[in-house]
Amino acid sequence: MTQNKGKALVIGAGIAGLSSAYYLLKKGWQVEILEQNDLSNNCSYGNAGMIVPSHFTPLAAPGVVAQGFRWMFSSKSPFYVKPSLSTKLISWGLQFLKHSNQKHVDASASAIRDLNLASSKLYNELAKTEDFNFELNQNGILMLYKTEKVAEEEIELAHIAKELGLDVDVLDRKGIQDLEPSINLDVIGGINYKCDGHLDPRKLMTQMISYLKNNGVTFYTQHRVSGFETSESRINAVIANGKKFTADQYIMTGGSFLPELAQKAGIKIQLMPGKGYSFMYTPENSAYKLEHAALLLEARVAVTPMSGQIRFGGTMELAQHQHKINMNRVEGIVASIPKYMPDFRVTLPKESEIWYGYRPCAPDGLPYLGASSKLKNLIIAGGGGMMGLSLGPVFGRTVSEIANGEKLSVDIDIFRPERFN
Repeated sequence: MTQNKGKALVIGAGIAGLSSAYYLLKKGWQVEILEQNDLSNNCSYGNAGMIVPSHFTPLAAPGVVAQGFRWMFSSKSPFYVKPSLSTKLISWGLQFLKHSNQKHVDASASAIRDLNLASSKLYNELAKTEDFNFELNQNGILMLYKTEKVAEEEIELAHIAKELGLDVDVLDRKGIQDLEPSINLDVIGGINYKCDGHLDPRKLMTQMISYLKNNGVTFYTQHRVSGFETSESRINAVIANGKKFTADQYIMTGGSFLPELAQKAGIKIQLMPGKGYSFMYTPENSAYKLEHAALLLEARVAVTPMSGQIRFGGTMELAQHQHKINMNRVEGIVASIPKYMPDFRVTLPKESEIWYGYRPCAPDGLPYLGASSKLKNLIIAGGGGMMGLSLGPVFGRTVSEIANGEKLSVDIDIFRPERFN
């Protein structure tokens, strides 16, 4: 630890908030964290645990809109936008349409790649420390496909990935099967993004919280922010539970609640929550051991080995926050699994066994990362969408670099937090 730099207040205890606290603490800041829940219920726990330099294409991309319209008419489809007259959804949708083009994809790919690669290296460093053991496995992620159409699209994308310098193998059916000798794969081929990896997010989160608490970080749970006191382009205090919290530097994360949080500070952040589901599965036969994390592409289902079990996850429901579990969507996930992995006899889990969370999705598919242009002592880090877990450490290190006035390790200009203001 270095000499105390001042006090930092982090709002939100997801992976972005915890990582920010971690790297600020390492630089000698006194850190406090405000969290509206109890540290056990956010999107960082139930996700697929994937580290994804392969995800260099933003959600807003050519073809997504047309595919989305087709999926909207199926109750079990992997993507759904709930029709609404909400001005937030309409505004988000118009920006999404504006950015769903090849020019945007080409302009974003290198920046997204660099952010994910930097974060992957930070995970490697974190895993080597004695305080952490979160089952980091950097052996790649398999993109599995069953149709020639998807194969053609993915092979083209793999060639672009190679041009971007990513470590990628295009494999036929036998090549993919050789990577998973313990289970039968019913696919025509796949892509091995050897640049990718996976971990157990439950272990990562609990170990990070434990480390921070043991090293002097104060957590205020069940503290929902109700307002900000500002003057002369600075935050003077944050109000939560009727109490004032002051600091030299404020960091706003907040996950899918980032727009509401930012609005209270007078800042506009466009973002929609993308609801996803996951559940754990234990293979009936212990010989069925999955070696790699995988994406079942046509079904848009993520598959990740975790602590002797397998986590299946998927769907993207763009709508306002609500607590109902849509069993039709979960049925869609379950039904797709044996089509790719016939050895796994997965049954529909009970509602109590299903986790759900909200991916924070910006309309251009890019995260929000950087210092606020409106409030001089505010840094914003969020909107990672389906890359949230993957980007956690680089979010945290970048927050620390900005707070300390250091040269940034990665270029974040395209991720400006107030780009839609």
